[in-house]
Amino acid sequence: MSTQNSTVQGLGFAFLGFAVFATHDALIKTLGGTYSVLQIIFFATLFSFVPMAVTILADKATGNFLPRHPWLVMLRSGLMVTGMSCAFYAFSVLPLAEVYSLLFSFPLIVTVLSIPILGEVVRAQRWAAVGVGLIGVLIVLRPGATEITLGHLAALTAAFCSAFASVLVRKIGNEERSAVLILYPMLLAIAVMSLAQPAVYQPPSLIHLAMMALVGVFSVIAQHLIILAYRAAPAGVVAPSQYSQIIWATIFGAVFFGEKPDKWVAVGAAIIIASGIFVVWRESRANVSPNKPVLRVRSPRSDTGASARPGS
Repeated sequence: MSTQNSTVQGLGFAFLGFAVFATHDALIKTLGGTYSVLQIIFFATLFSFVPMAVTILADKATGNFLPRHPWLVMLRSGLMVTGMSCAFYAFSVLPLAEVYSLLFSFPLIVTVLSIPILGEVVRAQRWAAVGVGLIGVLIVLRPGATEITLGHLAALTAAFCSAFASVLVRKIGNEERSAVLILYPMLLAIAVMSLAQPAVYQPPSLIHLAMMALVGVFSVIAQHLIILAYRAAPAGVVAPSQYSQIIWATIFGAVFFGEKPDKWVAVGAAIIIASGIFVVWRESRANVSPNKPVLRVRSPRSDTGASARPGS
């Protein structure tokens, strides 16, 4: 296959994967009006555990499941479960497009965290992109003009946790097996959410149980599509395709939830997206970034099988 055809195929996988992720997030919003996010995460992770486990066991090179960096693996797992919980909550209480606008600050946070964790050298242009992106976040939030809710704080917390977890996997990913990085967050999510069930559980209808199953299954499908995208096309080409989710969020929000796009959210989102794309472009250039933290984390989406982060 030619390089051009491979790139086109990679973009096709990426756009399809992010469309599936956006559908996954719309399901979360629908279920969040009736059920606790802790219950949704519990069932979605359970339903995704089987296909994930089959994938892991099919890998003959897996070996044992003992992490080489147990404390960092557990820290990353905790960050991923926290970020997922916050993202699920944000999707359940805020307009979809607004949540995405705040979650898209992910590459900017990765850039900042990569300095102390990876020793990344960030020069003036990428610092400027981070500053401009922060302005975009402030435009979305408009502190003083509108109320900053727990949902807004949850979305920003999800972005931070996802960024921190992604930088950690960049640090230890070459030494830890993929099976370890996938399995531990899933087990932690199931364990923590199971403890919460006595306090939050509501018997789900059959249709809602099927929707919870789809949340888990869609996450597994979308993650595999994005992995295929990165295998087929350069990271610098695939990464910006994550922002296609804002289009799906606007469509789903208008059609299914009666959400009218806010002009200031649109302006802020455009600034955040432009800043993120600039960071990706700068990292993709030769001799600019030795670590390329945004490009090489592959996906800020969690590997728990019930992820909720837009990412690349």
